[in-house]
Amino acid sequence: MREPTSPRKRLAQLRGTRKRARGWRGCCGIALVRVGFQAFNAGDVGECLAHIAPDLIINLPELPEPQHGRETWRQGFEMMRDAFPDLQAHIEDIVAAQDKVAVRVRFRGTHAGEFLGFPATGRTVEYVSHEFYRIADGLIAEEWICSDMATLLRQIS
Repeated sequence: MREPTSPRKRLAQLRGTRKRARGWRGCCGIALVRVGFQAFNAGDVGECLAHIAPDLIINLPELPEPQHGRETWRQGFEMMRDAFPDLQAHIEDIVAAQDKVAVRVRFRGTHAGEFLGFPATGRTVEYVSHEFYRIADGLIAEEWICSDMATLLRQIS
């Protein structure tokens, strides 16, 4: 019986192969996104950034224009970690096709720091996010993040 392969090991295996078989890119994309969320849950910003393209495009529905770059992503990561230091992402669904990966993820954590002008409440929060990623050259090149901010803000106000 084979031992299960961790997403990180599977990603390394997929990156090491140059197969162009049908579904290969989608499978590699899923492993990449899973590894990214593992690093997020561990609070490891360096590991997260290692899987992001330097010229990452960040699409957020509340902003009129896309944001760009690893530094911008890092600032968002740190803002969330400062406000919700124990924030964990739990992937509920993940699918891939060609160079895109779609994820439904549930976030849970404690509001322990200021967030968007709301002082810490000590409350546990939970909200869902629908996220889409474009993978290029083995890195996350673009993301579309559609988080249920109304639910999150209701819980901390």
